Amino acid sequence: MIFDTHAHYDDRDFDGDREELIESLPLNNVTKVVNVGASIMSSYWCLDLCHKYDHIYAAIGVHPSDVYLNMDKDLEQLFGFCSDPKVVAIGEIGLDYHFEDDTDHALQREYFIKQLYIAQKLKKSIIIHSRDAAKDTLDILKENYTGESKTVMHCFSYSEEVAKEILDMGLYIGIGGVVTFKNARKMVDVVKSMPLERLLIETDCPYLAPTPHRGKRNSSLYLPLVIEKISEIRGISPKEVEEITYNNAMEFYGLSDGE
Repeated sequence: MIFDTHAHYDDRDFDGDREELIESLPLNNVTKVVNVGASIMSSYWCLDLCHKYDHIYAAIGVHPSDVYLNMDKDLEQLFGFCSDPKVVAIGEIGLDYHFEDDTDHALQREYFIKQLYIAQKLKKSIIIHSRDAAKDTLDILKENYTGESKTVMHCFSYSEEVAKEILDMGLYIGIGGVVTFKNARKMVDVVKSMPLERLLIETDCPYLAPTPHRGKRNSSLYLPLVIEKISEIRGISPKEVEEITYNNAMEFYGLSDGE
């Protein structure tokens, strides 16, 4: 069984076939998916999807590119969302310094810290987005992360050295289609050296489809390609990778097979 730990099926790229695609997932061995929020609005959509489909769960949060000055209202709404039993995590939250004209970095950091606080207060798992912001992300975690909430650095894109630091803090690492790209040497090295019990697989769909579908719309149906690449890197069977990452995800999100 395959667990897609990070997807965005609320994205408009799925407007034409969302229902058909989501319903096809369990028939193709993808038995659980966490749909991840990036704003208050998309968090609402995540809740709608997780109540429509038994195999979909929700993460709710405000992505660093969606932070605005109405922080107190946003955080109050997120706190309320967490009472829903199908909300399994706060995310995706964090820092993104990739675009110079993106949202204010200081505001991003404030949102990140306050959402970390909510997740840890409510004992929810945490999904972190970090792009071109390794130092500030690590500094915030060192000062504000208690270790009580299971946490993943989603769509990991940094070096082995950064991977070691976050693994030493007890975090998980999310790996998706990028590991199959020809220029993914850093990701291959991270997957080769990291403990398998801290590995989660994800799509981040509709983004980052694996080779040979790179540049096309991604979906959970392509995860076997990620599993195959990880099995090649680690020298174990795809079935072992599938089982290990499924069990890791169940533990990470606090789920049992009866749920």
